Amino acid sequence: MSDNLKLWEQVRAVPSDAKKPIKGGKLKGYTDINPMWRIKKLTDEFGQVGEGWNYDIIDQQFVNGARGEIACFVKINLFVKDGEKWRNPILGVGGSMFVTTEKGQLVTNDEAIKMALTDAISVSCKALGFGADVYWDKDKSKYDIGNNNEKPKEENQASKDLRREINNMLMKMANNDPKKAGEMLALYTTFTNKDGKEIKGKSDPSKLSEKQLQPTYGKIKAEYLAFTGGTK
Repeated sequence: MSDNLKLWEQVRAVPSDAKKPIKGGKLKGYTDINPMWRIKKLTDEFGQVGEGWNYDIIDQQFVNGARGEIACFVKINLFVKDGEKWRNPILGVGGSMFVTTEKGQLVTNDEAIKMALTDAISVSCKALGFGADVYWDKDKSKYDIGNNNEKPKEENQASKDLRREINNMLMKMANNDPKKAGEMLALYTTFTNKDGKEIKGKSDPSKLSEKQLQPTYGKIKAEYLAFTGGTK
């Protein structure tokens, strides 16, 4: 094993009690790593915070999103000590939602900055190999298709036709304005999950899942017929 991978090998594995499956939202099926595990490993490998490792917050931003939502981003430099010498900074950028929509109302998250900071530390740690096994497994599920000599599943013609029809109807109702058509589709496909949280819809027909295609087509078809007075 190369000396360059010594630290990587020491921090790559995450104990089972520090991992938790994500069961909902965009990251469903992925694994969440307890942030305190990273802090513990940093301390174990380099020493107490402020002595063996440290970080500087170099930037913090609030960015306006759609429908009044606001995202918070934090950028840090993580420093770790090699003997008596501090290494070059390791950049990390983390984000979280400061204002989000829940049950149709805008809600402020007073933990957003701390959550964005925690995320930024995790990004810096990832560059050192912290939790690499978790991230490696996630990447394999996305990119190993070619290594297994398997081809992505070809979408059937009926689904392709539905996507094309959805796009055509939206464009006609939007007077051939792609941006407006996308906004209309996002509105039609936005829904509230079982926890009462509003899930934003897709603005591109190509991004709709197979399960979304038929019900979305039905909604838009009804609107389109009302728009055209019942004509195709």
